[in-house]
Amino acid sequence: MTRGNCPGQDTRHWKPGDIFTVACPSCGGMVEFFKDDVSRKCGCGQRVENPKVELGCAGWCGHAAECLGRPPETADGTAPATFRRELMTAMLDQFGDDTRRINHALSVLTYAEQLRKVEGGDPLVVTAAALLHDIGIQEAERIYGSPAPRYQEELGPPIARCIMEGLEIDEATMEHVTRIIGSHHSAGDIDTIEFRIIWDADALVNLQDEGPPRSHQEWKKFIEKVFKTGEGRNRAGRIFIGE
Repeated sequence: MTRGNCPGQDTRHWKPGDIFTVACPSCGGMVEFFKDDVSRKCGCGQRVENPKVELGCAGWCGHAAECLGRPPETADGTAPATFRRELMTAMLDQFGDDTRRINHALSVLTYAEQLRKVEGGDPLVVTAAALLHDIGIQEAERIYGSPAPRYQEELGPPIARCIMEGLEIDEATMEHVTRIIGSHHSAGDIDTIEFRIIWDADALVNLQDEGPPRSHQEWKKFIEKVFKTGEGRNRAGRIFIGE
C-alpha cells in the first residue's frame, strides 16, 4: 500500500513495527497507527495521540499538508501544528523508551485539550504544560531515587524551560508553563484556568490508572473536592459514576 507519491510514505519500504496499535485512554479499545500519524480518532470518539510519531520529511517539507492530507493546524485549532509537534518530539526524546510516561503525557494532553474547548485558556500554555508536566520525573528518580511529587515540581521547571527555549517560545508562555509544572501536584501559588485544566486532566488519567474503589456517594464527594473546573467535574462524573 502507498500513501501519496512520496517514497518515504510508501509502506512497502517500512519496517515491522511502523504500523502498530495503541490503547484508547477513554475506552481501552485498540487504535491502529501508521508511524507518521500524529493522532487518530477511536471508534468511541476519543482523539488518541501517537506516542511514537515519526514524521520524517513531513516535519519540514512545505508540501506535507498536500502530500499527507493534513491541515497546517490541529483539527480543533488549539495550537499551531508545528509548535505542538516540536513539543511532542522534545517530550518523546526526553522520555526515550519510557512508554508509560509517554502515554501518560499524551493522555493528559488529550483531556487537557478537550477541557480547554469548554473552559477556555491559552492553547499554547495548555499544550506545553500537558506535554511537559511530568518532564522532571526521570531526573527525580536519578537524583533522589524517587518520583515523589515534590521532586518533580523542583526538577521539572528547569528542564521544561530548557526545552521551550530551544523552541524559541516567548518568555511569558515559558513562565506560565513552568509555574504550572512547579505546582501540578501541590497546587502551590498558581490558580489560572490553564493550571486548573492541567490539574483536572492529570487527575482524570491518574484516577483511571489507579482505579481506587469508591461508592457512588464517595465518588461524588471526591469529584467535587478534587476537580477544579466544571467540565473536569462533568467528565469525571461520566467516567467514574456514569452521570
